[in-house]
Amino acid sequence: MDSPDSPKAPSPDESPHEIVVIGSGIGGLTAAALLARYGRRVLVCESHAIPGGAAHSFSQRGFHFDSGPSFYCGLSDGRSLNPLKQVLDVLGESVAAVPYDPLGHYHFPEGTFPVYCQGDRYRAAVADITPQGARELAQLEQRFLQIYDGLRDIPTLALRADWQLVPFLLSRYPWALLKLLPQVRSLQSSAGDLLDETVRDPWVRRLVDLECFLLSGLPAAGTVAPEMAFMFGERTNSVVDYPLGGSGAIVQALVRGLEKWGGTLRLNAHVEQILVENGQAVGVRLRSGEAIAAKTVISNATLWDTYTHLLKPDDLPADHRQSALETPAVDSFMHLHLGIRADGLEGLTGHHVVVQDPVERYDLAAPGHTCMISIPSVWDASLAPSGHHVVHAYTLEPYDGWQRDETYEARKRERAEPLYRALERVIPDVRDRLVLERIGTPLTHARYLRRHRGTYGPAIAAHQGLFPSTHTPIRGLYRVGDSTLPGIGVPAVAASGILCANTLVAPAATAALLRELA
Repeated sequence: MDSPDSPKAPSPDESPHEIVVIGSGIGGLTAAALLARYGRRVLVCESHAIPGGAAHSFSQRGFHFDSGPSFYCGLSDGRSLNPLKQVLDVLGESVAAVPYDPLGHYHFPEGTFPVYCQGDRYRAAVADITPQGARELAQLEQRFLQIYDGLRDIPTLALRADWQLVPFLLSRYPWALLKLLPQVRSLQSSAGDLLDETVRDPWVRRLVDLECFLLSGLPAAGTVAPEMAFMFGERTNSVVDYPLGGSGAIVQALVRGLEKWGGTLRLNAHVEQILVENGQAVGVRLRSGEAIAAKTVISNATLWDTYTHLLKPDDLPADHRQSALETPAVDSFMHLHLGIRADGLEGLTGHHVVVQDPVERYDLAAPGHTCMISIPSVWDASLAPSGHHVVHAYTLEPYDGWQRDETYEARKRERAEPLYRALERVIPDVRDRLVLERIGTPLTHARYLRRHRGTYGPAIAAHQGLFPSTHTPIRGLYRVGDSTLPGIGVPAVAASGILCANTLVAPAATAALLRELA
């Protein structure tokens, strides 16, 4: 019960906002901007002073850092199936981006492997190591590309999360659905299933496991096949590119689209509670005490944060709440954000993955074992002062055991050592080049991104269930982001925003947007 002094929200019928979105991550901004494009009155409440959630950018001493995602595709290419590109197109927005190839370099204990986007070059690099493995990889690629080819005729912008999906697709894309029929089994498979059917070579199996892990946080056996199909398809048919201005440029494009079509973004507006009356969401209450009424509320917070912090326990059916909160989570991260001198690094490439341990101790998810490195100033010199580079390195790190006590600073430095060792595979004298260092821990991740235990998202393996839908048991309450279908990653969270937005409008409105996209 609210206390007698708690400010009351006006009736949703009297509110200037039809929809309130909690959080301005990619999923929340996509849903909000698309709903504004549909003509709905949308307000986005963001807890922090800058938008973007896990994809926000921040600046210190002239260095501009990405906080999270560092890999993007199809932003500058009309052939791309990237859901984010589709949304930007219908918003009338774009992001300037720089295509590049190779995609990156994977540094194994036994040597370095260049990962090319162009399929022939990719397989040729594999053939230099294992000719038989390259032939098997070609078979696996074809399986993935068949899935991609079946999906490409149905834009993500056409999808929704209610019963009207099937009749809508049948009316607009009957031949595309027919084309997909032979791929039904593969669509329900894991990448590991297809890997087992086509590849025996141990080196290639390790390579595919790593690529799956980088995409989903799980090895091939736990990664759904369509997710890998999308990655291979985009690399083959579109471009891998980096947005000029970093991930913040994508966020700003979505904000521009939101505001262009009449939506509103409020920063420093921390939502304390989702207001529920008789099983119906009726608005939100901010930390300041202000109550905002709305007929629909969309949470871009994680599943766990939505159900434990934003809702009261008795707002949800007990069995649903308990089941949802038992969803396994991917670990959090250690981060290094560095500013370094760039003299003598003219041949440096932008993406690197360092696998630290030999095959006999191979565990992709072990802390410090798989280290991801992004040096985006290779593509966009404006991200660093002249003569310098920005570096972002990160690796999985469990949340348990971290606390801000007298040992915190020493532990931060100790747990950052694997990242420095990984960086030394790429830039041997990186420590001597330092001009700026920031170390982030799971506590940093949890605090600044408002994420349950600093997690990367749900660890829902293929064949063990689907990511939760955008729907909740509470009428008028929906969820988007990386703890909803289709899952983790920038394209996936953008797709979650599309699914939610389309579900809230009539199919005819979506059909009109699709005609513009075409």
